[in-house]
Amino acid sequence: MNRKVVIHFGFVILMTTFLMFQSCTKEDLVINQPSQSILVIPEGFPEMIFPNDNQFSTERWELGKKLFFDPILSIDSSISCASCHKPSLSFSDDVALSSGVNSRSGVRNSPSLANVGYHPYFLREGGVPTLEMQVLVPIQEHNEFNHNIVEISKQLQNIPEYVQMSVDAYDRNPDPFVISRAIGVFERSLISGNSAFDKYQNGDMSALNESEKRGMNLFFGEKTNCSSCHGGFNFTDYSFQNNGLKLEYEDVGRMRFTNDSADLAKFKVPSLRNVELTAPYMHKGQIEDLEKVIDHYNSGGFNHRNKSIKITPLNLSEIEKEDLLAFLKSLTDYEFIGNSKWN
Repeated sequence: MNRKVVIHFGFVILMTTFLMFQSCTKEDLVINQPSQSILVIPEGFPEMIFPNDNQFSTERWELGKKLFFDPILSIDSSISCASCHKPSLSFSDDVALSSGVNSRSGVRNSPSLANVGYHPYFLREGGVPTLEMQVLVPIQEHNEFNHNIVEISKQLQNIPEYVQMSVDAYDRNPDPFVISRAIGVFERSLISGNSAFDKYQNGDMSALNESEKRGMNLFFGEKTNCSSCHGGFNFTDYSFQNNGLKLEYEDVGRMRFTNDSADLAKFKVPSLRNVELTAPYMHKGQIEDLEKVIDHYNSGGFNHRNKSIKITPLNLSEIEKEDLLAFLKSLTDYEFIGNSKWN
């Protein structure tokens, strides 16, 4: 799970390990029609795509859910994926840097997992291509679970319930393949698309009040240009940008993956769905609330050498800032965060 994503991991080891467990390629991806009672595709959303070797089934979803909430994935069984990706917070956390085992601090803010199955790559530098591969990151990270997926599989094979669920889901014992695939299935079910904004878009003209409508026009208009990066059904174009948060960054961002100085301090543009629930903000949780996020963009930020040309002072009035804030809050999907499926 994309907990406080610690990027000081052995990337080569990660890739090599995962290939042993039959990683899929883009050519292996197919559209699947899962049980509507578990995975509901909102109006206006594309169909969910599942890897060819990890098609949806209720049994796989149930196993993935159980693993997601089970602290057995951490070396001391103290934390689970859900410890830092809480359902009530749109599967994010409410602290800047979540704690891993032995109270070790993470180095990046936990992003929301809402609609994560639609992302084309993972981690804030985009260095991991599939959800199944991403599962390995927090498991082996020293500051997160500090565990080994092979050792976890040995533990699970001594638990009859896990053995039976794994056989039912994948016709094999709970090995690394099963662990990574099952969690991937569960995470693809975390689909959020029933906010007040969505209801408005789908024809309910009363779903937004006048302030929210004015904020929506600002968001999609030329004055703020917010939708140039936070566009589409998931309110992100998944690009890598520097937003002028600082002049100097201790986290090199995408450059860690590409080794290209042009990518220094660039991070994947996050989705804004349920953004009201996912404070604090930015890659290290440096900004505590949405009002201050709006103030940052209104100022135009610092002139870092890689700052996006799209980030310029907005010169918003106080009323415009209030309207923009109201619109951002209209992206909260209360049905999603309160869904009994996560219990």
